[in-house]
Amino acid sequence: MTSEPEQQFGVGAPDAFQRLWTPHRMAYIQGENKPTGPGADDGCPFCSIPAKADEDGLIIARGELVYAVLNLYPYNGGHCMIVPFRHVADYTELDEAETVELADFTKRAMRALRTASGAHGFNIGMNQGTTAGAGIAAHLHQHIVPRWGGDTNFMPVVGHTKVLPQLLADTRKMLADVWPTV
Repeated sequence: MTSEPEQQFGVGAPDAFQRLWTPHRMAYIQGENKPTGPGADDGCPFCSIPAKADEDGLIIARGELVYAVLNLYPYNGGHCMIVPFRHVADYTELDEAETVELADFTKRAMRALRTASGAHGFNIGMNQGTTAGAGIAAHLHQHIVPRWGGDTNFMPVVGHTKVLPQLLADTRKMLADVWPTV
């Protein structure tokens, strides 16, 4: 038995809500690119990304101990992460130099996002452990999510999705281009 909206509009057809379908999110929900275990050799994407070309890995900038990378499954346009090259799970496992560079890259990412996209604010944070919401708990990563006035609307609340106005490759290039100046 089909529901009334399906009878009227057909499955996947626009309806009164003017739905925007984001089937690419299903890959994340189903666990694509998630490690098979806690070790660096268990398919950790944060360990494999640095071996790729910056464009292929969506890397914005590389430091000595950390790198900045776009989130493949962003909450907002420009959503990036600062990731240590070393495979560590917990913030307390970082040494002093890693902690300093991670903080510096966080500041630089904020400046790059303000310069390139005019971000009004940011959500910055780390989910430590699976229980705390870390999708990849075995490798520490700090999220930097740019925010703009009015960017929270019905889409994430009702539709459980975000509308991203730019391709990830274009966002990566935009941020990488301004990174040296911030």
